[in-house]
Amino acid sequence: MKTRYFKFVIALAVSASMLFTSCDSLDLGPIDNYGNANYWQNLAQVQTYVNGIHLDLRSNNFARKFTMGEARGGLQVIGTGSQGASTYDDPIKGNTINVDNPGVTAWGSYYGNIFDCNLLIQKVEGSSIQTANQKDVDYLLAQTYGIRALYYFTLYRAYGGVPIITSVKVLDGQVSQSDLYTARSTAKEVMDFIKADLDKSLNYFASSGKSWTNNVTWSKAATQMLAADVYLWSAKVSLDNQAPASGDLAKAESYLNEVKNNTQFGLVSDFASIFASNNESNKEIIFSINYADGEATSSVSNFLYADANIVSFYDKAGAKLGDPLNLKGTAIQRYEYTLNFWNAFKAKDKRRGATFMEYYDKNGVVKGTVMKKFIGSINSQGARVYDSNEPVYRYADVLLMLAEVENMKNGDPAQYINQIRQRAYGTDYVAATDAYVNSDFKTNEYAILAERDFEFVFEGKRWYDVCRMKDAANGKALAFDANSAYSGTPVLKSTEAFKLLWPVDKSTLNADPKLVQTSGY
Repeated sequence: MKTRYFKFVIALAVSASMLFTSCDSLDLGPIDNYGNANYWQNLAQVQTYVNGIHLDLRSNNFARKFTMGEARGGLQVIGTGSQGASTYDDPIKGNTINVDNPGVTAWGSYYGNIFDCNLLIQKVEGSSIQTANQKDVDYLLAQTYGIRALYYFTLYRAYGGVPIITSVKVLDGQVSQSDLYTARSTAKEVMDFIKADLDKSLNYFASSGKSWTNNVTWSKAATQMLAADVYLWSAKVSLDNQAPASGDLAKAESYLNEVKNNTQFGLVSDFASIFASNNESNKEIIFSINYADGEATSSVSNFLYADANIVSFYDKAGAKLGDPLNLKGTAIQRYEYTLNFWNAFKAKDKRRGATFMEYYDKNGVVKGTVMKKFIGSINSQGARVYDSNEPVYRYADVLLMLAEVENMKNGDPAQYINQIRQRAYGTDYVAATDAYVNSDFKTNEYAILAERDFEFVFEGKRWYDVCRMKDAANGKALAFDANSAYSGTPVLKSTEAFKLLWPVDKSTLNADPKLVQTSGY
């Protein structure tokens, strides 16, 4: 049954958009509704607020996951899709972003979400509420620190050094605008801050004695996966004054092994079932974004088809298409994966059929594809709803990140790659021909990347992968390597190293004189 974690969705009682519209009334406590002065009174209020912090994750999920983590990875059609509709976000997908067309503005709006985390920490940590409800509040702080680390890690991978803001200054009374100006910290300062938040999250999980509620609530395992992600990035990617530390790789491996050895998680044998709306508590999902009919639905309809467009095509048997996925006129394709990518899947790979529906012309030539992952369900009123939860981390990520760690150690990543392939090919898997055999660093890295590409379509991984993964242990990012692209053209030109990061939009720069533009722009 669909998890209704946000069944009582309410506006955050102390959200940035409501509480701080007037500095003149910050100390006033409204009689008929909650304000800052009378909100932080009991555990129930803190629990409701943390539910709202989770709601923030859902509200900006597409931007955080696809726009920031996948769209720039070189797998998207640009211009006009195969169904004749114009595509969205072409400067992002084509990596032609610049200061006049930055693709993302206002730091991706993450500081509003960070504000919500900061406010809870500021009002609750060390308070009488925490003293009176130690374990419960520690659990809520563990989640909040983990989610704040996720936001800052997203900003770090996008911009490198960003402003580190940990407090809500206007709570202390009236302040001048200049008091709110904040310069960009160095890349190392931001990375160290993220690592410190991860430590706080894990320490609070330990002191709370509680690590898990469900896979749509931030958990200890979610923090461990984020920590592995952070330390693997730190171990492989140098940025300004942030250089890999000797212990980073070992820490990434340790966090991954903790999740790997947690019997709560494991691979699901049927790949397609991982994403089904009626199977969202499956053991593969470590943490996901919750969607539900009547609450909020995902953006996957932008990867599908409009009825008027799909009827021009045929299925593999030569029959004219109508509405094969029963979308009921709820979609139009604005994002499309390239046929070069679709053709890279082996025919026996069950992930291709579970991820994509291809369509043909009357001569039997494949013309394009639409997504099948995350297409939701038909509700009790007979309407199509895009209510499939979308994973942030799942068990396949554990195995493929361990493969990457093993390759960095000059070890054998094949054991992890082959677990993924065996699941992908099912009963068609033939060890003699399908098993990966350990090779040199570059070949191994390509093999890991390929499995990640086939495994994590629309899960926000591809751009980060080609930025993090290398052609040698201390080499260049695969974003510059044509062999990592399915078109034969690298994602970035060798002269575009600065585009590994995003530019800051002019409005944000002009609003704060302490800010400087990302180097290269």
